Amino acid sequence: MNQDYIKPDNWSIIEEGFQPERVESSESLFSIGNGAMGQRANFEEAYSGETFQGSYIAGVYYPDKTRVGWWKNGYPEYFAKVLNAPNWIGINVVVNGEPLDLGTCKKVEKFRRELNMQEGWLSRSFTATLQNNITVNVSAKRFLSLDLDELGAIQYSITPVNSDADISFEPYLDNGITNKDTNWDDKFWDVLLVSHEDQQAFIEARTMKTDFHVCTYMESQVSLNGESISVDPTIQTDSNYVSFEYLQKINQNDTYTITKYGGYTVDMNHHKIQLVNAAKKVLKTAFKLGFDKLLEQQKEAWASIWERADITIDGDVKAQQGIRFNIFQLNQTYLGKDSRLNIGPKGFTGEKYGGSTYWDTEAYCIPFYMATKDQSVAKTLLEYRYNHLEKAIENAEKLGFTNGAALYPMVTMNGEECHNEWEITFEEIHRNGAISFAIYNYYRYTGDYSYIPEKGLEVLIGIARFWQQRATFSTDKNKYVILGVTGPNEYENNVNNNWYTNYLAQWCINYALETIEKVDAEYQSDFLRIAKKVKLTKSEMALWKAVADNMYFPYSQKHHVYLQQDGFLDKELISVADLDKSQRPINQHWSWDRILRSPYIKQADILQGFYFFEDQFTDEELARHFDFYEPFTVHESSLSPCVHSIQAAKLGRMEQAYTFYLRTSRLDLDDYNHEVHEGLHITSMAGTWMSIVEGFGGMRVKDNMLSFTPQIPKQWKGYSFKVNFRDAIIKVNVTQNGTNFELEGKHELQILVNDTLVTIEPNNLVTV
Repeated sequence: MNQDYIKPDNWSIIEEGFQPERVESSESLFSIGNGAMGQRANFEEAYSGETFQGSYIAGVYYPDKTRVGWWKNGYPEYFAKVLNAPNWIGINVVVNGEPLDLGTCKKVEKFRRELNMQEGWLSRSFTATLQNNITVNVSAKRFLSLDLDELGAIQYSITPVNSDADISFEPYLDNGITNKDTNWDDKFWDVLLVSHEDQQAFIEARTMKTDFHVCTYMESQVSLNGESISVDPTIQTDSNYVSFEYLQKINQNDTYTITKYGGYTVDMNHHKIQLVNAAKKVLKTAFKLGFDKLLEQQKEAWASIWERADITIDGDVKAQQGIRFNIFQLNQTYLGKDSRLNIGPKGFTGEKYGGSTYWDTEAYCIPFYMATKDQSVAKTLLEYRYNHLEKAIENAEKLGFTNGAALYPMVTMNGEECHNEWEITFEEIHRNGAISFAIYNYYRYTGDYSYIPEKGLEVLIGIARFWQQRATFSTDKNKYVILGVTGPNEYENNVNNNWYTNYLAQWCINYALETIEKVDAEYQSDFLRIAKKVKLTKSEMALWKAVADNMYFPYSQKHHVYLQQDGFLDKELISVADLDKSQRPINQHWSWDRILRSPYIKQADILQGFYFFEDQFTDEELARHFDFYEPFTVHESSLSPCVHSIQAAKLGRMEQAYTFYLRTSRLDLDDYNHEVHEGLHITSMAGTWMSIVEGFGGMRVKDNMLSFTPQIPKQWKGYSFKVNFRDAIIKVNVTQNGTNFELEGKHELQILVNDTLVTIEPNNLVTV
């Protein structure tokens, strides 16, 4: 049974009614972020119930020593953990000596929480009766500023409604936090100094091992019925903590409000001895502008993001809410301002997966950022991998590869592999292919070749070297084989000749050879520089070509399909439709041994290859493979439904495409996999965007121009989206009657619509 408590709304995520068992799920769903920091939607006031406290700073991590029962050579030394950062949002509230705590209140009524995605803020309101029978109305609003990305702001109001009351606000900073997700219960933070000055407080701390220096700061002011008042606070400090208590006698029906500013300054952006001064500067700006002006700026900043990134859906509120939630969370996680950062699978919403970079960025996120932002954002993501090339070569060396072969990590914070499940660390090597594909995809979409001779070619060479060395010549088959791998379908470990991996290896080598030829011919000084730097020779390239030309692909003559890997047909091929529903999800009900022996596919595997390289296969081949593999796919990876949605749409199966779309767009809102309390599935959210733009809209790049084959689910009256293609903004509006195209820019643009050439003039509507 999926959860169903989020109210359908076009622009907001809304929860009504207080249910303690929903708190942790809602803390994930209502998370906020601004690309530089983020936080789960924890209550500001104390809460004694089950809660998952989480605040996170982009790029700050801890190398948590690997914990395994049996060490194997090549294991990463550590798993990089996104760190639960010091808590700055806390405001203890005490009414006549009784702490306000929704876990202990006699009654909680009119509880409402809203995440306004259009304007970028989170609010909460409720009426509570405390154990001492005082009833209060509470309302709180907070946001993390997009413009001042080191700053967060909270406005918290309380009104006693059945008597006068002594009410104290106690805003605090707390560095005594731990990670929920830790191997050894290590201490991650070392506090250097707790200090305060006037109404400001600071905790300076450093991370153990990685030595990131962070200043957590706050300043507050209180008001009565909207008028600022002066209250001298009582100050408490200890080695991890500082709080200011603002106690005031409040008459019945008067409203006592605290405005609190806080956040983090980090030595990634300031000198470590200047962190307190940097925080003071942010606070000065915040107080000068004030909460309302900051909120206005927040609304404007989000309006400018939505101007390009929004997708509208007419006639289906749940679908509309789903896509906007996904687009909103992607923009909260990553805005492309800092090339040291990347997109973690949980973003700022939880700690699972270490908050690090996976192949999801290249396979799913880059298309979203290319089309909804300036192309420099996607280029920054490509540069992130170039900056980690030396580490990728080191990762390969640890596993015995030589001569500059590069194996990009499955999981990383700094380029070093830090994933410690052997069947993924050593075997899920297909990740290398996604990185080469992203370079190709960036050029195909943007037309900007400059990255390749400057940086990308070195990455392609390192990856080609890896594939050539990883392949083994089988005298039995007279072909090159790739043994002992895990494909995208992680419900199969240590298999031989995973088709997707073998196909990617062949493609990567051929693409590297083709690129070398082009750079040699057209950018000779770059080519000579790179060839000398990496010691590239013709004889080495001949070895690569031999592997690519003689790669083995398992195939079934009986079914006329490529096999996911050797031996797939030896399995008991019972479809998912015939699986007892009480056994789902199988990863929560079955032993790993049983999963590995089953035919069930966690996510698109062969179909992932058909998605990347669809122009190399016919629609008939796609249909055959889709019909063979989809019935065995349990979609227990968040990255699965979007690929199937796009392919079902390509095959004209709109009912199926729509079902998959709803599943991917509401994966977290409806908690399909019963795990949303751990955090959101940020990277798969880009796949939701792709389901509409590439699936229903049929957007592709063909013959160096944009191509569309628009379709529309029967449940919708219409939908629209914008894409930035080579500095031309195209708006596509699809209804049941036809499709309109509008162009923003100065020059006309030729596109293909259903394979027919159409010319669009700037600011001139074209209907097809």
